[in-house]
Amino acid sequence: MSQRLHWLLISIGLVLAGLAIVAHKHLSLGYPLLPDQTEASWTAEVRLAIQPEGGPVKVELDLPSVTPGLGRLRENFISRGYGLTTSEDRWSRTANWAVRRASQRQLLYYSGVFYPDRGEEDFAPVPPYPPVPRMSEPFATAMETIVEDVRRQSADISSFAAEMVARINSPSPSEEIALFLDSEQYRDNPVRVARTLLAGARIPTEQVNGFTLTHSERRAQPEQLLAVHNGREWLFFDPGTGRRGLPENFLIWWRGEQPVLAIDGAQLAELSWSIRRNELGALDLADQRASARDAWPSRLSMLDLPVQAQTVYAVLLLVPVGGFIMVLMRNLVGLRSFGTFMPVLIALAFRETGLTGGLVLFSLVVGAGLLLRFYLERLRLLLVPRLTAVLIIVVALMVLLSLISHQLGWEVGLSVGLFPMVIMAMVIERMSIVWEERGPGEALVEAAGTAVIASLAFFVMSRDHVQHLVFVFPEMLLAILGLTLLMGRYSGYRLSELLRFRRLAKEL
Repeated sequence: MSQRLHWLLISIGLVLAGLAIVAHKHLSLGYPLLPDQTEASWTAEVRLAIQPEGGPVKVELDLPSVTPGLGRLRENFISRGYGLTTSEDRWSRTANWAVRRASQRQLLYYSGVFYPDRGEEDFAPVPPYPPVPRMSEPFATAMETIVEDVRRQSADISSFAAEMVARINSPSPSEEIALFLDSEQYRDNPVRVARTLLAGARIPTEQVNGFTLTHSERRAQPEQLLAVHNGREWLFFDPGTGRRGLPENFLIWWRGEQPVLAIDGAQLAELSWSIRRNELGALDLADQRASARDAWPSRLSMLDLPVQAQTVYAVLLLVPVGGFIMVLMRNLVGLRSFGTFMPVLIALAFRETGLTGGLVLFSLVVGAGLLLRFYLERLRLLLVPRLTAVLIIVVALMVLLSLISHQLGWEVGLSVGLFPMVIMAMVIERMSIVWEERGPGEALVEAAGTAVIASLAFFVMSRDHVQHLVFVFPEMLLAILGLTLLMGRYSGYRLSELLRFRRLAKEL
C-alpha cells in the first residue's frame, strides 16, 4: 500500500468513524444536535386503595410492557410493608404485592416515566387464527350473514376490519348488528362485538387498553382500541369512531378483556390513574435513556464526569476546533501568524474579555511591550534573561491596565489577567525579531494575521452549537482529526497567493 493511499484511508476512515458514532448517538439514543432542546415525557401513575379482610393479601397489577413509539425510562413502586415481586416476559409484565396480615386501609402506588421512542415498534406476538365462535340462534345466523356481507364489500383483512368497525358504529346499524349491540352480553362493548364478528371470519384480534399521553390528567380513564392482525402486522382501530391507526403517544397498559387488577384477601376501595406531562432537557433524557438501555455511550458520556471536570473539558474540547481553523487559515487561505497555536490560545482568552475588548487589550499589551522590548535590545541581554524580562514587563502591563480600568470603571480591563502571559511575551519577542530581520511591514502583517485568526477562532468557538456538539459528541474529534490529516498534505496554491499573482496569471 502506498503512503498516499494509506494517508487517504486513515483520514477518510477517521472522518467516517466520527460521523457514524455521532449519527448513532443521535438517531438511536436521541442525543440532541442542538442545545437547549426539550422533549416531552409523561409520568403515568396508578393508585390502589384496598380494604383488607384481616388475613393475607395478594394483589396483582398488569404493568406496561411494550408499546409502539414509546419507551419506558424508569419506574417506582410505593407499597409500605408489602413484599413486591415482578414477573415479566417479552410481551407482558405483572407486579405482585403480598403481605401476611393487614387490617387497615392500604395504599399501593406504581408510577412509570415514558418518552417517545421511534425505535420501539413491537406490540404483541403473532397470534394464531381463532376458531369460529360457537353461538346459539339467532346470533349464529346473524354472524354468518354479517361476515358474508362484509366479505363481499372488502378486499383484504384491513378493509374487512375497517368495514366491520364502520358497520358497528353506524348510527343506523343493520338488524343483525343491532342484535349484537342490544344483547346483554355485548351491550356498550363495541370491541367485544367487533372481536366476535371478526373471529367469525377467523381474523386474529386483540383488545388494547391504555392511555393517550398528551397533557396532564388527574383522573385519567383507560381507553380501548381494537388491534387486528392481517398476517404481517398489527392494525389498530378506534372502536368508537372507526378511525384507523394507533394514536400518537398511546401508552398500552395491558391487553385483553380481563381486568388489569386481581386482588385476593381484600376489597378494592379505589383505583385511579393520573398522567403528568413533563418537559425534560433532550440531553438529560437521552443520557437517561442510554443508561436505561445500558448502551455504551452512557458509560463513556462526558455528563458522568464531576461538574468541575465537565467545565474544564467543555473548554479543552474547543481547542481542536480552534486548531483546525488555524490549519484552514494558514494552509488554505495563507494567513501568517506568530507561533503555531498562539492565535487559538488568544481566542480562548477572548472568551472572557469579549472580542472587541480582547483586541484592544491585545493591541495595548503587545504595543507597549514591543516598545520596551526595543529598549531591552540596547542592553544586549542573553536570550533567557531577555525573555524573562519581557514576561515580567507583560505581567506589569497587565496589572497596570487592570488598575487603570478599575479606576475608570471599565470591567473589561479586569479580565486582562486571563490573557496567556507566556504567549503574550512570546508574541512580543517574536514580533520584535521579525521587525528587526524583515522590517516593520512584515511584523505588522503577521500581527494582523494573528489577530484575524484569533478573532475567527473565537467567533466559531463561542457558538453555542459548536460548544454543544463537541461536548455531547466528543467523537467529533475523530472527524476533525481526519480533516486535519487531509489538510496536512495539501500543497497547492493558497487563496492569498492566487490573489497576489492574479495579474501575472492574466498576463500569462
